[in-house]
Amino acid sequence: MKVLHDVSIEMTEGETVILLGTNGNGKSTLIKTIMGIVPPNQGEIIFESEGVQINLVGKKPQEIVNMGITMVPEGRRLFPQLTVEENLYLGAFRREARQNLERNLSYCFEVFPRLGERRTQLAGSMSGGEQQMLALARAIMSSPKILLIDEPSVGLAPILVSQLMTSIKEMKENLNLTVLMTEQNFSQATKIADRGYIIVHGKIEFRGSNVELSGNELVKQYYLGT
Repeated sequence: MKVLHDVSIEMTEGETVILLGTNGNGKSTLIKTIMGIVPPNQGEIIFESEGVQINLVGKKPQEIVNMGITMVPEGRRLFPQLTVEENLYLGAFRREARQNLERNLSYCFEVFPRLGERRTQLAGSMSGGEQQMLALARAIMSSPKILLIDEPSVGLAPILVSQLMTSIKEMKENLNLTVLMTEQNFSQATKIADRGYIIVHGKIEFRGSNVELSGNELVKQYYLGT
């Protein structure tokens, strides 16, 4: 079954871009395709680094991670029987990240002090909000250039979503990241995004700035209840 249809998006260095869409419209599939988890039938996925363009199609996920592209998957996908610290160490698998392990670990504990307090606690025994913090921190441990975040607000209370979005914005600015985030929480996502796309039934139906998104009829229909 074909999920995505002639999808075309772009990000420039240092941007935060949101991909809006309700469940089943292809957001997660697009993220997984970029990461090499789902192979596309056609098209290109171009990553430009230091003036060199690389087509990611056909690359294995580990090769893509080694280029500095990391995904925070929907549902966190932590190792529940390992501690917070052990999960973070696993995020630093690629060679470049290992060289910066202690620096990245200290930064993660600075952004998410709760993780530092619970570094010896099993990940599976933590709350949903704490697990999402850990999933984000584990991604940061890989020293990424591009961070792909899939539905970070799922299952979280509104106050936790707001705190999480603030943390994502802080990490993006401090680490000079480029961020692509899929979301259903329009109001929170647009607080930290530079611009965004709306995907409906696997097609990009609208693209624009936050202001343009707010006035779009699709947003009013699906997110604002008007």
